[in-house]
Amino acid sequence: MPAFDMPLKELEHYRPEPEEPADFDEFWLSTLKEAGQRDPVVSARPVATGLRLTETWDVTFRGFAGDPVRAWFSRPAKVPEPLPAIVEYAGYGRGRGLPHERLTWVNAGYAHLLMDNRGQGDQYGCGGDTPDPHATVPGGPGPAVRGLLAPQDSHYRRLITDAVRAVAAVRALPAVDASRTVAVGNSQGGGLALAVAGLVPDLAAVLVTAPFLCGIRRALDLTDAAPYGEVTAYLSVHRGAERAAYRTLSYLEGISFARRAQAPAHFGVGLRDTVCPPSGAYAAFNRYAELTGVERGDETVRKEPVRKEIHAYPYNGHEGGDAVQVRRQLDWLADLLGEPGVGPESA
Repeated sequence: MPAFDMPLKELEHYRPEPEEPADFDEFWLSTLKEAGQRDPVVSARPVATGLRLTETWDVTFRGFAGDPVRAWFSRPAKVPEPLPAIVEYAGYGRGRGLPHERLTWVNAGYAHLLMDNRGQGDQYGCGGDTPDPHATVPGGPGPAVRGLLAPQDSHYRRLITDAVRAVAAVRALPAVDASRTVAVGNSQGGGLALAVAGLVPDLAAVLVTAPFLCGIRRALDLTDAAPYGEVTAYLSVHRGAERAAYRTLSYLEGISFARRAQAPAHFGVGLRDTVCPPSGAYAAFNRYAELTGVERGDETVRKEPVRKEIHAYPYNGHEGGDAVQVRRQLDWLADLLGEPGVGPESA
């Protein structure tokens, strides 16, 4: 696929004006307040995986509306000290799969929570275990269009809430250094990680690759690939529903979450990505943490600039930098937090 979005020099300076509803913050504050009224963890059951160097637990935590959400929690075997925690979010159509599928972060010495995607898991990988009991609201069959006509009904209102509660859940598990909690994701998972960064003020870092739900309106004009293509297909049938759909999507916009984020951030993007066009990732990166500040009296004083960097892969699509990008994430995070198992003050 040839390059189809902006040239790199334009992407590096691309800062579209945010299109935010006036009650964006209130909407998410009230949503998360309701979800946070319960203790996060329901259960954590050890499971046998056949892996001698990794210990794994089957975790159930309370997500949106207190619904049970499944996750795998893994950590290096026989390492008792508190470890920094990676909370990872899976891509579109994936579930948590099997516990031995994602071992990179555990092998690097981190505790690792992999959240299941409610109502997904039937398109790729090895499936999921979390139903979405609220999925009967009006909208199309795919997750991207479930509840598309009203923000309070959106599938992503529920999924983003689950993602925030996953951070609370991992922090409640034993032998986790809650002060070093990191949100990680690729594609849909990257969009979720970015949303979490905008909604959880004390994350240690966020690692985002090829994020979905960034620059949504432009992406709908650029690509017919799913998941964005599911939205355009729905609107091609439901003519006249654009206004309601765009209003709902405005509460899910990754650029808006990025503006509110405070944690150090590491981005990756393929410049030939027709699934999640690179202009969305760059818009989120360029506006990242721009609302971060400290109120003093009647004015807001900027904090020190938030550490952030982005890596572009000019000849890659949605796979981006793949294993090269993961290696960069590992090096960057170790430099930021110190080696796992070693406090940052002594690293």
